[in-house]
Amino acid sequence: MKIGLFFGSFNPMHVGHKVIASYLAEFSDLEKVMFVVSPQNPFKEKKSLLDQNHRLQIIRAEVYDNNKLDVTDIEFSMPQPSYTIDTLVRLKEDYPENEYSLIIGADSLQNFHKWKNYEQILEDYSIYVYPRPGYEINGSHKNIHIVNGVPQMEISASFIRNSIKDRKDVSYLMPLKAWKYTDEMNFYK
Repeated sequence: MKIGLFFGSFNPMHVGHKVIASYLAEFSDLEKVMFVVSPQNPFKEKKSLLDQNHRLQIIRAEVYDNNKLDVTDIEFSMPQPSYTIDTLVRLKEDYPENEYSLIIGADSLQNFHKWKNYEQILEDYSIYVYPRPGYEINGSHKNIHIVNGVPQMEISASFIRNSIKDRKDVSYLMPLKAWKYTDEMNFYK
């Protein structure tokens, strides 16, 4: 099976994440898109990070009834911070029958050269790059696939967290089940 891996903190998951994953699952050659919940991104601080199990549960609630979307906690048992190459190697060892690809935004592509073993990732895996407002997509490599048509939304998880803290209604910026879980648990308040 051809699976696109959408790595992230998802702190919290918002409609932009779900739109990107759903679009790629429906309008690319990927058979499934899997959210990979990262306990800690090496480029981000951990201080405002919601517990990894809550972030996993939020996404699980959103995708359980969609056979083209899934979520994994594979990085939970791996050393932190999480490095994409290590996760890719682990997945390939555990599930050699699958073909894995990366899903990243144009902003991540700009910093891709800073990733651990980025040359190996580029040589061994397809990378699907979706547009992000304000970022050029520069990359001409046989394994880089530009995905045009993905709806662009200027929504950030930090904006949502700060808005919740300021008691603003952001229910329209998050998928329904994700919003309900976040609100009921009083997260980010």
